[in-house]
Order: sequence, then structure tokens, then C-alpha cells
Amino acid sequence: MSMTDLIAAARVSKAWPFQEAQRLLKRYPDGTKPDGSPVLFETGYGPSGLPHIGTFQEVLRTTLVRRAFEAMIGAKPEDGKTRLVAFSDDMDGLRKVPDNVPNQELLEANLHLPLSRVPDPFEKGHESFAAHNNAKLREFLDRFGFEYEFIASNDMYNSGRFDDALRQVLRKNQDILDIMLPTLREERRQTYSPVLPISPSTGRVLQVPVEVVDPEAGLIRFTDEDGSVVEQSALGGMSKLQWKVDWAMRWYALGVDYEMYGKDLTDSGVQSGRIVKVLGGRKPEGLIYEMFLDQNGEKISKSKGNGLSIEEWLTYGSEESLGFYIFPNPKSAKQLHVGVIPRAVDDYWQFRERLAEQPLDKQLGNPVWHLARTNGGFEGSEAPGAGDSLPVTYGLLLNLASVLGAEANGEALRDYLESYIGAGKITPELEALIGTAIAYTRDYIVPTLNKRAPAANEAEALRALDAYLADAAPDTGAQDLQTEVYEIGKREEYGFESLRDWFKALYQTLLGSDQGPRMGSFIALYGIENSRKLIAEALAKA
Repeated sequence: MSMTDLIAAARVSKAWPFQEAQRLLKRYPDGTKPDGSPVLFETGYGPSGLPHIGTFQEVLRTTLVRRAFEAMIGAKPEDGKTRLVAFSDDMDGLRKVPDNVPNQELLEANLHLPLSRVPDPFEKGHESFAAHNNAKLREFLDRFGFEYEFIASNDMYNSGRFDDALRQVLRKNQDILDIMLPTLREERRQTYSPVLPISPSTGRVLQVPVEVVDPEAGLIRFTDEDGSVVEQSALGGMSKLQWKVDWAMRWYALGVDYEMYGKDLTDSGVQSGRIVKVLGGRKPEGLIYEMFLDQNGEKISKSKGNGLSIEEWLTYGSEESLGFYIFPNPKSAKQLHVGVIPRAVDDYWQFRERLAEQPLDKQLGNPVWHLARTNGGFEGSEAPGAGDSLPVTYGLLLNLASVLGAEANGEALRDYLESYIGAGKITPELEALIGTAIAYTRDYIVPTLNKRAPAANEAEALRALDAYLADAAPDTGAQDLQTEVYEIGKREEYGFESLRDWFKALYQTLLGSDQGPRMGSFIALYGIENSRKLIAEALAKA
């Protein structure tokens, strides 16, 4: 496949990353900015709490659009046609104490200080609360191989690199007020200012009216917390901007071309878009995505810590499955809890196996194609591992582990699983999945298993299955076993209204769960004699 073929296919693809990139291409038809600088993608993060999958997904999805744009203009990551900035708003004041961090009293005593000046409650040697959280963010972005530049608001303000943009905000102070004041409650209007001074006496970020004295010099006047009237510079880290103004200023100062954000920031995006235009800049292109929800349907929150962490997902599933789960339908809300992991793992492998046989237009809609490109992993349409498959599904691994889990743990259970699968079939990826399957089974399956006694008709069907297995050769194939399981379930004498009822009975009586694998595959892998033991145990309860 030539680059010309890829460009042509990418420009008409209906996959959402290409649809997003198409809007950037309309902005820059030749794929470059007028001044020749790279097209700039940005993601934003507020380090007021620990980063979670919601933070990760924004970097992933933005990277997917970035790589799609590069494909559409025939660029490679190393060409430098694009940049991705991960921006941390660590000059924001600490408004409340997060529920999921230690040393709550320490944070309480430092409320309203810039996050970059709040002591580290984790006591890990970082110079601030923000520095700790920024380090965690970079740690898991690096783990996934993202190519990005990290920029901290604290560094930009304190170094003076935002000073020119701040002067422009001061020049346009009244225009910004004209945009913002009509959107605020009357009480908030009384104290609102686009500029938030840093108190010279307490170091806190102040929410007070500010008079612009001299925009060119950066001078402002305000009343400090002790009642004294203060005239000081707004430059060099002596102030920060209100959130919506800060966002717009950042777009203006950095020249951001693309930034996506959550549905909860829709109104903020509208106001910031108007403000950046006043400043003389242009609102970036971007996608408004739906939020991730926890198992109770509530929005994931950094301060509550109610989301699934990166570490939790990777304890029970693979890195690829996390990206795969995040990829589809960014405009639809997704529940994010451990229960979605097994299906995500198996679906990822199904799409990976399918990729090698797909024509180019279908490949460009395959999540695996996009995920393999996130860190510049391949060129053209050839993805690493395309066409690979696992000898067993993750769901089957979980079922095997759950059957054995009551009798074996840790390394013994791993040895059992590897022996059933066959040592020659154990790839590094499968070995890793065996480890996560053991962890998932230990923590979420074994504690809930409850093998019920079979009803009379179910017992008769189980006896028929046992009789068949008694005469079957030890190496009988999974398909032959599956066919016989089907045939038994269809027999009128056993009274199943549907095959679904028969399979549900097998799962509940033999495995202790409501769902399970293809029984032919399970029996072939678990072994005919072992499977007969499960049937005997079930019949003993009848």
C-alpha cells in the first residue's frame, strides 16, 4: 500500500478520528500553518487530584486525531508536522480538599494557594501537591508510549512566558468583562475579575475586583485580604487568570489548533471561544466528548476517587484492551468498572485478528489500526501483530481459572492454566493475560461463585452429556464436543424452551456463574475427565 493510497482512503474515512482531523484539514488545507510551525494539539489537566482514566482517555483520543491528521497529509510522526502539549493548570488555587489523599489537615491549611505552592500531602519528596500529581500523570502517559510535551502553568506564569498574553488580557479587560458578566449570578458579578491576583501577604489566589492601572506595564490594583489596597504587577507569577479566561489565553499564547473537552465544559468552551477571539486568536477545533461513569452511573471525579484507576485496569486486563474500550463513540457515555474488562480484552483480540484480512477502508475503521499508531508504532496499514490470535479467549481463561481457583492459587493456578493450554502456545502476551485472569478470578469471580443444584430435567441432560463424554476420545475436538452439547439441549425429552436455557443451566451448575464460554471449547481445554468430575459434583446435589 502506497502513501498515496493511505492519504486517499484517510480523507474519506468515516472513522471518528479522521472525521475530527478533516476539520483541521479545512483549517489548514495544505497541512501546515501559515507561519510554518507545527499544528498544535493540546490536552488539559487540573492537578487538584490524582490523574485517572478520564485524564488518560483525553490524551489517547487526542493522539488518535493527531495521527489521523498526519495520515491525511502524508506525514510521519518524526516529520515534526504536529505537536501535542499536555498542559497542567497547576497555578489554579486549591478550592477544596480531595477525599482520596492523605494529610487532609495539611491541605485544609493551604486552601486557595496555587496548587504548585501547596505542600505535597503524599510526602514523596515532591516540591508541591501539583508536582506530585504532575509526576503521576507523566508516569502513566510515558508507560503507554505517548509522544507529548509537558507544560506546567506554574512554569509559564513564573518564567514570564505568558507575560505578553497577560498584557493582552489586561488591554482587553473590559471586553472580557462584557462577555463574562452577563453569564454570572448577580452576587458573583460583584467580585468577578478576569485576573486573579496572588496576595502578597498570604500567597493565596484572590477572588476580588481588580482595577487595571497600566496594561503595558502589567500593573493592577486590588484590596488584599487584610483590607490594604495593593498595587502590583500581574506578570511573572503574581497573578493567574480565571478559568475560562485562562483557557482562552492559553489558546492564544500557544497557538492551539485542536483541543477536545468533556460535555461538562460545553459552556466554558463557548465563553473561552469568544474571549480568545477578543484577544486576537482563534478557537481551536475540538470534540465535545461524553463523560465516563462509575458502576453507579455517576460521573468520575478526581476528588472523589470513584473512577477506575489505570493500575486497576492493568491488574485485570491489558494495555491494549484499555485503549480499545476507550476508542469507540466518544460522544456516548461509558461506564467504567472492572466488569467491562474481560469483554474489552476479547473484543480487542477479535479486531486484531481481523485487521490483516481487511481491505484498507475497513482497516481505517478498525480500532487496532488507530491504537497501533498512537506512539508511531507502524507505517502504512501494517500494524504490529495484525492477524495474531490467542489460542484461548480471555473469557475462557477466566472460566478455567474460576473452576480451578477454589483449589489452587498463585503460581499453582498459573501452572494449571499453562499446562491445559500447552507450553508451546504460551506467548508473552498470553502469559500476561494468564496473570491478569488469575487476579480477576481471585478478586471478582471466586468470591461470587455459587454452583446450584440442577433441576430434574437438567440432571437428565447432564447425565446424557456425561454418557457421551464417557465414550469420547480424549482428543475429541472442540467443535465435535460443541455439536453434541447442542444436540442434547435440543432434545424434547429434557424440556428446555431454548438452547439458552440449557447453556445457562450448564454455567450455573458446573461453573457457578450465569455466563460462560463455548462449552465445547471449555471441555476440550479443561479435559474430558475433569469435565466429567464437574458433572458428577453437580449430579451429587440433584
